[in-house]
Amino acid sequence: RVLIAGFIGGGTEDVDANLETVRLLRSQLRSKSSLRVIEAEVLQLADIAKEQAKGEAPPPPSPGGAADGQQPAQSAQPEPPTDTTRIRNEKDLEKYTSIFADVAFWKKLGEEYQGPLIITGTVLFSPLATAGYVPGEREYFDQLGRRRVVQQRQYQERKGFTLQPKLIYIDGRTGATLYSETLREEILYNAQQNTPALSSYFELMDKLIPSFLNTLSMQKIRGTRMLVK
Repeated sequence: RVLIAGFIGGGTEDVDANLETVRLLRSQLRSKSSLRVIEAEVLQLADIAKEQAKGEAPPPPSPGGAADGQQPAQSAQPEPPTDTTRIRNEKDLEKYTSIFADVAFWKKLGEEYQGPLIITGTVLFSPLATAGYVPGEREYFDQLGRRRVVQQRQYQERKGFTLQPKLIYIDGRTGATLYSETLREEILYNAQQNTPALSSYFELMDKLIPSFLNTLSMQKIRGTRMLVK
């Protein structure tokens, strides 16, 4: 049983990295694995930290839709960052990472759903711009009318996006982190090409999903063990 709780998202404001990542990962697990995905409201982890920074210490948003007929209980709160500005880069994200080490917070959340595997983390989806020489081809016809293609380098300005998710796997029974992995992909287009941010996000996630699914794959391995006396 898996609970994809929520992520601390940052980068461009054109895409809600938290909500879109939760939706996509849940959908992939339902369709491509035998794991049971728990339906729950997406936690706004950054907002929880901001509220705590104000000294209000409210309970996190109820995950809602309790699994197996359970009614969610209120969770314990992590220590919040003191910075409440918009998350733009990795440096901003670092101010929120203490929430993932709060064992009591995740254990309490896990108790609401009978101790599932909890998946959380950070997702940074940021615009990217670069310029330089890129390899290309130039086509022409010689004096005899034959088609020729020559290799050449052309100076181009390109823009796109970079996607950097850090996936953290937490044991819902103990609140301890079991494993974490940081992934990164980027995509660039011609400067004149107008590609929606959400389309680029899904294109990049398509490249990262196989790694995510492999982490959660359930496989039986046959082998031979040699015992030497």
